[in-house]
Amino acid sequence: MYINLLIQIKNAQAVKKETVKTSYSKNDEVILDILAKNKFIDSFEKKGRGAKKILSINPKYDKGGDGAIRGIKILSTPSRHLYSGYQDIKSVKSGYGLLVISTPKGIITGREAKKIKLGGELFFEIW
Repeated sequence: MYINLLIQIKNAQAVKKETVKTSYSKNDEVILDILAKNKFIDSFEKKGRGAKKILSINPKYDKGGDGAIRGIKILSTPSRHLYSGYQDIKSVKSGYGLLVISTPKGIITGREAKKIKLGGELFFEIW
């Protein structure tokens, strides 16, 4: 689940870990790809095969040693799903943050969803 993935990355950055290992899922891989493209993590790698796949994640730190992720706001939870149309998608932290949304075209950022005029389930905001 993406919530566990995000919290693991945030906690690893708080204690300055070099790598984080977590179980594999396709959704987590897509979310990590989005985070890597938007420079919230350095890189990630899929290891293993079959039922023993894991994701090895390298958190990103700035020159002062602080983590790139300053905060996370989980919008949809397993017990409460939050949906939005593309007209209602707002920028996060005046454009410095990122909204991740699940649409019929897949998991994409809020900016991309607005461009292609697609709404969907709001997953989380990260800054």
